[in-house]
Amino acid sequence: MSIFVSKIGIDLGTKNSLVFVPQKGIVLDEPTVVAVSLTDNTILAVGEAAKEMTGRTPDTIRVYRPMRDGVISDYRVTLAMIRYFLKKTIPGYQFFKPEVLISVPAGITSTERRAVVEATTRAGAKAAYVAKEPILAAIGAEIPINSTSGHMIVDIGGGTTEVAVISLGGIVGSTSLRVAGDKMDQAISDYIKSKYNLAIGENTAEEIKIKIGCAIPLKEEATIEIRGRDLVAGLPKNIKLTSTEISEALQEPLGEIVMIIKALLRETPPELSADIMDKGMIVSGGGALLKNIDQLISQTTGVPCFIAQDSLTCVARGAGVVLDNLDAYKRSVMAKK
Repeated sequence: MSIFVSKIGIDLGTKNSLVFVPQKGIVLDEPTVVAVSLTDNTILAVGEAAKEMTGRTPDTIRVYRPMRDGVISDYRVTLAMIRYFLKKTIPGYQFFKPEVLISVPAGITSTERRAVVEATTRAGAKAAYVAKEPILAAIGAEIPINSTSGHMIVDIGGGTTEVAVISLGGIVGSTSLRVAGDKMDQAISDYIKSKYNLAIGENTAEEIKIKIGCAIPLKEEATIEIRGRDLVAGLPKNIKLTSTEISEALQEPLGEIVMIIKALLRETPPELSADIMDKGMIVSGGGALLKNIDQLISQTTGVPCFIAQDSLTCVARGAGVVLDNLDAYKRSVMAKK
């Protein structure tokens, strides 16, 4: 029996997008990638199918990500993508228009927020709401956001790192940095280029980060063999990398993330600071999967740090909770346009 879907939560990420349906959970998790044919300007593939084309297309096809740093960089393509998600989630969605809740970075401008709402409505939503990512991540990480005590969440996604202090259901202070998973991949790629004269693709850099990436060198060193193009000879070449090298490569982006966490801690009212010191901060998002990131943050800030359970899906699950209690959250969490 199919459940009639009237509400949907979308975590529209720079790297991956997740769709949450109440009573069903996460029904879709695909890369935020679109393949466009340049000859007739049509959209050829979305999601997983488009990601597989990355770095392998002829001149007539362009594969790109319509979300840059967590905001829409290409409106038309984002619209097509939201439409694709709705179509895939709801059979006959043209007739049943759902209410859609979309997550947006806390540092988003009102123009960027309008673009998200407009794209969602045009894609076929009956009503579109936007909610800030740190709040959704906190709800998804099961932080009691409505309590009087302060909580700190660090959400490291693909395009942005969002750090927020939450109390009484709202954001007391937040900061957003456009350094996250993508910048880490870029740092790995640059490191390999300068140290080994080897060019590697986006997907390879990401694979290295997932398999042996770490914020602090591991006790037992891990290695990975990768293939790239030798920049001197121009021919394919294999090299072996160690986890210690990758930890060195990631120092700069991680340093920037630690810096904004410290800056926000300095601006936090003393009562809330004491709460955070007491309970520790929670790290969510794909970046939370980087080995030893919790140790790095707690060592550099002096505040205990914990990784959220199922950190990748926190925002989508938080959207699900908000959808289930839409009226209760309408005032505190959402900005409806």
